[in-house]
Amino acid sequence: MDSRDPPPTEEGWYALHDFRTIDWDAWRAAPERRRRQAIAEGIDYLRSHAALEDVEDPGKFGGGATAVFTVVGHKADLMIVHLRPTVGHVEAAERRFERTALAEFTEQPTSYLSVTEASGYTERAREYFEGEVDDDSGLAQYIQQRLHPEIPDDDHVCFYPMSKRRDPEQNWYDLPFDERAEHMARHGDIGRGYGGKVNQMIASSVGFDDYEWGITLWADDPTDIKDLLNEMRFDPSSSKFAEFGPFYFGKRFPPADLDALLAGEPVPSEGEAGEPAAAGGHGEAPAHGQTDGDGHPPASARGDDESEADDGGSSGGRPDVGDVDLPEDDELEGKLANLGLFPGQDYDEGTFGLVFYSEADAADLADEVDGLRGNFDHYDTHVLTTVRANEGRAAIASVWKTESAADTAAGFLNDLGGIVEGYRGPLGEQDESDSEDAETESASDDIRGELEAQNIYAGQPRGEDVFALVLYSEADPETLFEEVDGLRESFDHYDSHVKTAVYETRSEDDDRSAIVSIWETDDAAEKAAGFLSDLPEIVGRAGEGGGFGTMGMFYTVVPEHREDFTAKFDEVGELLAEMEGHDETSLLVNREDENDMFIASQWRSQDDALDFFRSEAFSETVAFGREVLADRPRHVFLA
Repeated sequence: MDSRDPPPTEEGWYALHDFRTIDWDAWRAAPERRRRQAIAEGIDYLRSHAALEDVEDPGKFGGGATAVFTVVGHKADLMIVHLRPTVGHVEAAERRFERTALAEFTEQPTSYLSVTEASGYTERAREYFEGEVDDDSGLAQYIQQRLHPEIPDDDHVCFYPMSKRRDPEQNWYDLPFDERAEHMARHGDIGRGYGGKVNQMIASSVGFDDYEWGITLWADDPTDIKDLLNEMRFDPSSSKFAEFGPFYFGKRFPPADLDALLAGEPVPSEGEAGEPAAAGGHGEAPAHGQTDGDGHPPASARGDDESEADDGGSSGGRPDVGDVDLPEDDELEGKLANLGLFPGQDYDEGTFGLVFYSEADAADLADEVDGLRGNFDHYDTHVLTTVRANEGRAAIASVWKTESAADTAAGFLNDLGGIVEGYRGPLGEQDESDSEDAETESASDDIRGELEAQNIYAGQPRGEDVFALVLYSEADPETLFEEVDGLRESFDHYDSHVKTAVYETRSEDDDRSAIVSIWETDDAAEKAAGFLSDLPEIVGRAGEGGGFGTMGMFYTVVPEHREDFTAKFDEVGELLAEMEGHDETSLLVNREDENDMFIASQWRSQDDALDFFRSEAFSETVAFGREVLADRPRHVFLA
């Protein structure tokens, strides 16, 4: 019988799944001092390895990753996953655990050693292994990301080993190459159907452990893992040719929660988002990550916070937001109660409130507030905004789900006529995650500045927990699209990828195309920017070197209203052309979907842009959009 051809393979990082059970009797009997020492040393061990402090020379693709998970059931209590460049690194990590005080309370019932692997079963993959693909191509980048993966921060994990059968009637290794490739292609199609729901890491253990592969799956919803595996069980590549080992299922938690786990408390702790994937790894891009999910009200787009340095204003370190000081008032609930608004009835505990007092005519003020509220209602973080009479004055009350969204809204409310007094404050217990908004925004600003040097404009659309990249290219649109399509094929394997598309301008005077790439995390977008920056003939936007840019996205037009939308754009464009401080506005159309629009504007200053977004014309445009758009648009504001 002729020998069968094995697929070409390439290997990346070594993976150790280190399982530990806890001796609960010994733990309960130990002195409190010894338990504290064990927790401290255990946390230090997990944190130092997550930070890759054990890797002196990370190399081209980084130094790996480490994460810790609970394990549900009797098989283990903990699973520590190490990814490292060499076997020596994972062996040292395993032995170093034994030097901690925590180790004396644990046993190692099992472990699993493997190495991440990519194989050449598909025709395109074979081109890579035969050296016919450039190292910077989308396919090459995708394969390298499989070989050097990041551990995603999805909530749940499932690990199991498996082998291919070698029974006389069902011998995988006796099948011709083409037949095996067909099985693998069909199997892969099932997996891709769960893109955005389930992440996977495939690692070969041939010669390393008892089975041939170790499979690790991550998902936020545990039933997605069950559904994926259930569907795959009915595919012949599994039903005829797969043998499975034991399954381990658990939940990720940050090292700081080790004490909670040992105390029998739920982990991650309540309100804990979980620590991000290990620092110093291959990068989170594209890989799934978490964002604060904070929707901000329109137009300001962090404008006050971004345009001025914090000079120690009156709001606990936040800059002033308008013409009157806005001190924090811990008793804001009382002011709302005086206006007839009560917790549990009009708003929930944990929200954030604003109260302004105005000497303007109440009817005129109500009209102005109605216009603002029409915009505010587009954002999930908006709870209420209303005008009430109060002791001869008009009062404006506005409640938001997060402090940062409330502060952005305050910039608009403070501009209303006759405002003489204003207050801001928490309403009940606050979500700790909101206190991190300033840090998150500061980090995003740093990333945006770095990307701008590459003619890549980045920002967070208002009301969206996604991060957007926008580039312009003067390349031939067909050539550009082919390049972007190759990258997108790689991007689509990552659940942090939302969308990447090429938009072509309607103007005969502008031969640029825009590439818009949207991601769930700024880290993922930053990594993707490295690939996008290599696209041909990338150029800056008109008027760069100063000014203020806005990018309008998610303009999905109802098909029968497409001509209405473009006509309205032309009408607004004529108005913009006459506005002081406006340089340029372009409408671009998705090359693959004529109903998907993208609007880019350039202004001489942030104030010029904000004047338009506060104008009656913009309010009318928003109202018009409700009639013709299939979804609400979002804007990125780029100082």
